Amino acid sequence: MTRAALKGLVQRKLRALLTALSVVLGVAMVSGTFMLTDSIQKAFDSIFTSSYAETDVVVSGRPIVEGATSGNPTVSPALLERIRALPAVEEAAGSLVDLQTEANTTKLIDRDGETIGGGDASTLGFGVDPDHPRFTPLDLTEGEWARGPGEVVLDAGTAKSNDYAVGDRIGVAASGPIEQFRISGIATFGDVDSLAGATIAAFDLPTAQRLLRKDGYDSISVAGRNGTSAQELVDLIRPLLPVTAQVESASARAASDSKEVNEFISYLRYALLAFGGIALFVGGFVIFNTLSITVAQRTREFATLRTLGASRRQVLGSVILETLTIGVIASLVGLAIGFVLAQQLGALFGALGLALPEAGTVIAVRTVVASLVVGTAITLLAGLVPALRATRVAPIASVREGATMEARRIGARTTVVAAGLLGVAAATLGVGLFADGVSAQQRLLAVALGSLGGFVGVAMVAPRLVRPLAAVVGFPAQRLGGSAGELARRNAVRNPSRTASTAAALMIGLTLVTTVAVLGQGLRTSAKETVERQVTADYVVTSQNGFDGLPPAVGQRIASVPGIDATSVRSDKAKAFGSTTTVTGVEGDRIGAFYAFRFSQGSEAALAALDRGGAIVRRSYAEKHQLTVGSPLRLVTPSGETVRLRVEALLDQGKFDLDPLLGSVVISQQRFDEAFPRPVDLYTFVNVPEGVITDAMVAQGVERYPGVRVSTRAEFVDERSSGIEQILNLLYVLLALSVVISLFGMVNTLVLAVFERTRELGMLRATGLTRRQTRRMVRHESVITALIGAALGLPLGILLAATVTRSLAEYDIAFSLPVGTLVAFVAVAVVAGVLAAIVPARRASRLDVLEALGYE
Repeated sequence: MTRAALKGLVQRKLRALLTALSVVLGVAMVSGTFMLTDSIQKAFDSIFTSSYAETDVVVSGRPIVEGATSGNPTVSPALLERIRALPAVEEAAGSLVDLQTEANTTKLIDRDGETIGGGDASTLGFGVDPDHPRFTPLDLTEGEWARGPGEVVLDAGTAKSNDYAVGDRIGVAASGPIEQFRISGIATFGDVDSLAGATIAAFDLPTAQRLLRKDGYDSISVAGRNGTSAQELVDLIRPLLPVTAQVESASARAASDSKEVNEFISYLRYALLAFGGIALFVGGFVIFNTLSITVAQRTREFATLRTLGASRRQVLGSVILETLTIGVIASLVGLAIGFVLAQQLGALFGALGLALPEAGTVIAVRTVVASLVVGTAITLLAGLVPALRATRVAPIASVREGATMEARRIGARTTVVAAGLLGVAAATLGVGLFADGVSAQQRLLAVALGSLGGFVGVAMVAPRLVRPLAAVVGFPAQRLGGSAGELARRNAVRNPSRTASTAAALMIGLTLVTTVAVLGQGLRTSAKETVERQVTADYVVTSQNGFDGLPPAVGQRIASVPGIDATSVRSDKAKAFGSTTTVTGVEGDRIGAFYAFRFSQGSEAALAALDRGGAIVRRSYAEKHQLTVGSPLRLVTPSGETVRLRVEALLDQGKFDLDPLLGSVVISQQRFDEAFPRPVDLYTFVNVPEGVITDAMVAQGVERYPGVRVSTRAEFVDERSSGIEQILNLLYVLLALSVVISLFGMVNTLVLAVFERTRELGMLRATGLTRRQTRRMVRHESVITALIGAALGLPLGILLAATVTRSLAEYDIAFSLPVGTLVAFVAVAVVAGVLAAIVPARRASRLDVLEALGYE
């Protein structure tokens, strides 16, 4: 039986290939994800480790507030001298290198006055001691290290892509206007030309301190004398440190630097694996349907085996062996394609400026095992029911002409099981969306399981819906396609289970994209309304991406333009109640003319009280920490300073606070500047007399500062919600894989249906059906099947989105149907049906009539 099974598999190469395709794509997504993320992680680990190759220990400011814009506290030059005086220290040097915060952000300006890399580009400003180059993470490849106030070293990636060489001049802007520097050298970061696409500008220490507004160093690198271990150095240096500093070994520092990168990689891995799981889930429907058709078409073959003495167990083992072989081969092919996918994504990162070390693609044992196990398991599970059906073929079927397995009927038992599964799925979704005291991980798991159960339940009852749906969506085919269209509609309902299974694969993809589209529309609407209600200024000045900080000099320059009324809003992070929170600094006597405050407790008088140590707290934050008007509030700033405040009002700008314009705590700008080191502006609000000042005159205030965006109120409102659009587009691209797999499912079904109906097609051709009509018939049948998938998927997606929106009622998220987008999804379904029918329709139209009439 084993030999017969494998021989039969070889003889049905096309059918086996069509069955395997859906598994190949899903496994490729899984294996490619592991390879890509493992390679990125290895690359960055190597970079951070090599950065401290000649360093034993690192002294740095102790992180007080995670992610603070102003960075961690600096360490003083006096501390550096005390460390150098230790007998066990061979060499020590200070540096300004901060990879974990935005404190050292600078901008490089090209010959045309444009920001290199665009307004959103990240440029790291380094301060390097040229007399101690062993401690810098950069490797000089050309020229010399920067010395003096007018020199800079560029990363090789920026120099290469912008045609800069040693001796050229380039513009640089950090906390002030643009300054011109001479390029003294070119350097790489470890093995790469640039660090993940960020441009790098390295100065000598005094220049970097002036540009970045820092009096001390970000860190002090220390190398011990021979025979002194890193731990011994740590023990010697620790007693010298102030409370705002820390000392750690170079290896621990490298691990700390790579922590955020590793967290990002983990999120990326889980996100991509989730979409790979969706692709495999859709692929499971495709495999089930394809194997069901092939088993039905081999009824006579199985009956003959039974007649020759094969037992049911042997028939079952034969089909399982075929399925297992397909699963293993498909998984291996998917693993290989995943390697290519990871390589291409790596090349794409390089094209986007996210260069990685040429360390090669990492293929971990975990990747190989996971890919083979997942791909094979999905194939086996999907093929189990068709295999069991093969055992029910009676031996007598071998002598029946044209024997085929009866189309599966949907009995009452199946309906009951489907109803029960839908009920359990609804309950699981309810727990994930509405239950209290459930962790984020548990919520995601419950939503995922509930959604999967819902898909399976709908797929089980879908055969009962095929006939009424086909009558509706097949009506245009009947009207426009004539006899071919009528035949197509009848073919679609001939085997409802087969049509439903084929449509179910597309249904899943369309359900998910519909859910995303409806939720996205609601988020856009709510975000836009919230911002419109708050901002009353004529113009808003921000960084290019709207979230990075700007030097206070920008706002001051704008305010100095005659006829302009402007106020700036500072932003940074502080620690309160043991966790990090966002703090905003405003001019209490001026902000009311640009921003509409709405209070749940307190009044406009709270703005005047800000200068007397008052604070305005966002209502959600106050409720979380049991704060009311009059409550004391203590903040710890990134410099370690404690700020004592009194709550004067609770700010209530609506329930939609997923993207608040102001921080959880609002204080006076004067108090902010005193407490926070190196303050930066998040916005500058501008009002102008109507008809007096033009847009160009507003822009006059920022012409010397790069990376600045001047927006009208309407533009700012649109830009603030544009991030949602970018996330939606990314989700659409990732979900497109499930639609592609469902497309292969329709191709599989149609190709196998053409095989199955070869004799029937011959008879139709013999009675006058033209080749063109034959192609039209197959094409209409494919479109009808796709529209059935859309008819199931779109309502299901809308229902799921409505349920999720209801669960987010506390955030005041609107439920809004993007009608145009939904119509586009229907068009996508039609296009998918047309594309899926190309190969089957051509084959059906080219059948030799005489051979087809004699086909069994």
